[in-house]
Amino acid sequence: MKTDILKFQNLNPEKETQISNLFKQLGGEKKQIPLKEVLEEGNHITLAYCEHNDQVVGIASMCAYHVISGKKGWIEDVVVDEQFRGQGIGRKLMEKLLEEGKKKKLTEILLFTEAHRIPAIKLYGDLGFKLKESRIYTLKMP
Repeated sequence: MKTDILKFQNLNPEKETQISNLFKQLGGEKKQIPLKEVLEEGNHITLAYCEHNDQVVGIASMCAYHVISGKKGWIEDVVVDEQFRGQGIGRKLMEKLLEEGKKKKLTEILLFTEAHRIPAIKLYGDLGFKLKESRIYTLKMP
């Protein structure tokens, strides 16, 4: 298995379809925007992916941004194909994003996960993430 960072120039229709199918496994009401928009220059997204026999079996993304309190990253859309879970792919994806965070000299990386995602919570704890006592609010824009 190979873990890498997906670049705009390496995007092709086959990879787009594989990632789209994988993204659907996140469930819920999440809608996917075109990967070309996600990976376009100026959008500070790092998209890590893991391939097995030319099939994308895991993805994770991190947005990097600068605010007054520091250079931060926010991890989202971490998903491993149901057939490949429990094989360390999530860890490899997260380690790849953390490595990129170090390169970008981020001062803090945040993420959100739902309470029922017990294996993910354990992984994040093993990687050094701590539960932050704060509230997250959301406003869906029309």
